[in-house]
Amino acid sequence: MSPCGAPRTRKSVRVTLEKNLPPLSSDRPGDARVVRPGTVIALLVVSAFVVILNETIMSVALPRLMEDLGITAATAQWLTTGFLLTMAIVIPLTGYLLARFPLRSLYLTAMSLFTVGTLIAALSPGFDVLLLGRIVQASGTAIMMPLLFTTVLTIVAPERRGRMMGVISIVIAVAPAIGPTVSGIILSVLDWRWMFWLVLPIAVLALTLGALWVRNVTETRAASFDIFSVILSALGFGGLIFGLSSIGEAASGHAPVPVWIPITVGAVSVVAFVLRQIRLQRTDSALLDLRTFRSRPFALATVLVAVVFSALFGSLILLPLYLQQVLGLDTLTVGLMLLPGGIVMGAIAPVVGALFDRFGPRPLVLPGMIVAAAALWGMTTFDAGTPIAWIITVHVALNLGLGFVFTPLLTSALGSLPPTLYSYGSATVSTLQQLAGAAGTALFVTLMSVTAAAAAAEGATPVAATADGVHAAFLVGAIVASAAVLLAAFVRNPAVDAATPIEVVAH
Repeated sequence: MSPCGAPRTRKSVRVTLEKNLPPLSSDRPGDARVVRPGTVIALLVVSAFVVILNETIMSVALPRLMEDLGITAATAQWLTTGFLLTMAIVIPLTGYLLARFPLRSLYLTAMSLFTVGTLIAALSPGFDVLLLGRIVQASGTAIMMPLLFTTVLTIVAPERRGRMMGVISIVIAVAPAIGPTVSGIILSVLDWRWMFWLVLPIAVLALTLGALWVRNVTETRAASFDIFSVILSALGFGGLIFGLSSIGEAASGHAPVPVWIPITVGAVSVVAFVLRQIRLQRTDSALLDLRTFRSRPFALATVLVAVVFSALFGSLILLPLYLQQVLGLDTLTVGLMLLPGGIVMGAIAPVVGALFDRFGPRPLVLPGMIVAAAALWGMTTFDAGTPIAWIITVHVALNLGLGFVFTPLLTSALGSLPPTLYSYGSATVSTLQQLAGAAGTALFVTLMSVTAAAAAAEGATPVAATADGVHAAFLVGAIVASAAVLLAAFVRNPAVDAATPIEVVAH
């Protein structure tokens, strides 16, 4: 999304909502100003676009960072995986945060964290401080998407949610997709720290406008905070992603601990977390209410979203590495090559949203998954002699297919829940998105590293070894996507929106 695209998005969102919703009063005592809800959502959309963009902005920069900071590919991967991992740990808390605290407070907290993290990263002298900045950034980013989902579900009529979620899809899908393009353009003329210096004034502006415009449109209620659930969540999601990410380092003999230890701790902790939430649900005190999965559309859609995000983020981290290390392209060329895919996904998102409002998810999700799977199979043909035109075509096809999947899945998943579960549904979907993204990133890079190391041991040149690794990673991604096509065949159009009865104890 170009800078000139954001104002059009804000205007479009504002016009759509202001036709259907009454104005909202300020939440400040004695302040009689009136704020249109379209303004609130427009600012949330633009802010979310900026913070989500940073999830993948590092992918093209990894080779440069490896050289400048003297780190390995597996270590550099933590600048992306660490970001996603932090989000996977923080997002489960947002179900509680959205229920307990007002919109204005959460927005200002999220943007403050993101702004501080951006400043730390811009000033970082080395890898450790840069990673710290990314983690602080991620803490703010983690709050933003569930906040946006819950706000839209609360104030947008069901018959118009598809169009609105189409706009949101630009944030959750296009922003990560064009991250490599943005970083490629910046790195072609500036030092890598400018990726953060250029974002900083935008973050400060969003924070300032939020202080002026954002008012409360969601209801708060008393909510329980279970510290043991927080610990289990952090150990579970953190252990799994740390273990997956360490496989690549283990292949080169640099893993800090045996990989089976964090994976085992993570798996056991996740099981314990789920069991504890089920028990706490009986007294309506769960940190993350899992009764959302009693809705069949929600359960199926979240599984598909997880698969799609693992493929998206895995390809986003791997494709730039392939283009630079195998084809020898510079960062600007790589960024420009990945731009058409992001543009296509952004262009079709509102159209797909409108089609969802008319036809439901089924006619859109299945064809989209077929196209995405076919594109990943196309990526398995990439080698040292692949024409650039074919690479761009396959990448555009992948983004086209995913564009037909995101909006219908997210809208049908969250729209199938009763309002009392909106905040928990948003937190659950966002958690699985980020966990799947981190797992996909770790899996793709690990497969590439292990295969490349094996090929190099057999005498292959560095370029040929990396090409073999890329092929192996995309092959696994294509197989997983093909399995997702079978799941997509079970997607059904919901008979009733959010009114589907799910037994929930009143707060």
